[in-house]
Amino acid sequence: MGVILAAGKGTRMRPFSEHWPKPILPVLDKPLMAYQLEMMATMGIRRVVIVIGHLGHEVVRALGDGSRYGVSIRYVEQEEMLGIAHAVSRLEAHVDCPFFLFLGDIFFVTENLPAMLDRFQRGKLGGVLACKREPNLEAIKRNFVVLTDAAGVVHRVIEKPRYPRTDLKGCGIYLFDLSFFDAVRRTPRTAMRNEYEITDSIQIFLDDGYKVEAAEVVKADMNVSYPADLLDLNLLLLEQSGKPEWLAPDVKVARGSKVLRSVAMAGAEVAEGCELVECLLFPGARVPAGRVRRRSIFTADAEIRCAPDDA
Repeated sequence: MGVILAAGKGTRMRPFSEHWPKPILPVLDKPLMAYQLEMMATMGIRRVVIVIGHLGHEVVRALGDGSRYGVSIRYVEQEEMLGIAHAVSRLEAHVDCPFFLFLGDIFFVTENLPAMLDRFQRGKLGGVLACKREPNLEAIKRNFVVLTDAAGVVHRVIEKPRYPRTDLKGCGIYLFDLSFFDAVRRTPRTAMRNEYEITDSIQIFLDDGYKVEAAEVVKADMNVSYPADLLDLNLLLLEQSGKPEWLAPDVKVARGSKVLRSVAMAGAEVAEGCELVECLLFPGARVPAGRVRRRSIFTADAEIRCAPDDA
């Protein structure tokens, strides 16, 4: 079965996080988390549990029962925001078999994700961690590294290392046996962040003698932490689509206005005399007359400028 964590507040995404939880921010007119649900459905996963918290009712409204994505969704609430391992601890009563765990605010590009399940079953493993070779040192420092032996067996994970000893980065997709919950229950709060870190749970799991392997199945991962990240993700998928622009069928662009290399979602309207380049228009966005913008995000009631000189 599948599990997705979607409870965080996403404070760095303000003002979006005041209305939209990060996992349902729009990416080419679909909630970000819909891409993860579709990945799970492709692997044959039909039952998914989603942990909700901040604006959880908006997650439920956006995703419903999951049927449009080929899965059946159950929602579990995380009452306090105390870290990833704490969110996982809310799941134990709702999970009855090995489970894929996704972090809901990351867009993943994967390669042969089902290989994680194959390795898990053939090797009689306790877990498999999805990883990628990360050339960006700063990206490694913001995540966690995975130390393995020559056969890919994990012996240590290190959260946010200042001096990484490897370029093998953990990427927010995990596959665990039910026994992982024993490690989660014994995970202490960290002194630095006062949260329960999943990397601590994984290390306890390893120290208990469970065999965990690393699988290099992630080609790219984009954590949507800031408004510019959301814009960049939409523009990346636009570029990959091969289309000059992506406009929902009901988008209205006034005569004489230009919308170039941009993404405009359902119900968006662009008034007269506008020129928008590399912009993102949320569902229902209204662009006032005469706006000339590059790298801006428009919602129904706000504009967020993402150009470097507006930082």
